[in-house]
Amino acid sequence: MILRFLNWQGVVGIAIGIAFAALLVIQKIETGHWKKRSASFEQLYRQEQASLAATIANARAAADSARAADQANAARVAAQQRTINERTSNDFEARLAAARAIAANLVSQRLRVQSEAAADPGARRDTPMPGLPASAAGSPEGPGKDGLPPDDALIATEQAIQLDELIHWIRAQAKVDNNPAPVASPTGD
Repeated sequence: MILRFLNWQGVVGIAIGIAFAALLVIQKIETGHWKKRSASFEQLYRQEQASLAATIANARAAADSARAADQANAARVAAQQRTINERTSNDFEARLAAARAIAANLVSQRLRVQSEAAADPGARRDTPMPGLPASAAGSPEGPGKDGLPPDDALIATEQAIQLDELIHWIRAQAKVDNNPAPVASPTGD
């Protein structure tokens, strides 16, 4: 009976069956191999995604840290500049007040001397001298020790004090360090 199946059609049928069985075994082996490769590719993909997420988180943390450092630096610089401004303003006002007090004292001394001279006109003059014309006499208060009338001398002194304090202010502002201290990166670079 087996001989009946061993004719050429039976042999071809058996050969085709064996070929299909071999292809099925090969397909099963390939499927297992590609499942393993797919799992390893999926694992690599997940690792890359986790690495990307960590990099993004580190970058955001570094940006937040830099932003906070910039804000702290800006606050520090602003505080230093406010201190310099206040100190300069106070020094300026004190120096102006002192200069004005000295000028007022000089004017009061001149007025006192003029009033004493007017009260006793003969006490100071030994010999008569011709008077100056009114146009040559200058200001009614007379010149100060530097040749300027007291009002002009006071204005010049105030301007000199103002320029001097401006120079001090500029030098102090130039000494303020606007750059923050270097911050270590979160990755340790």
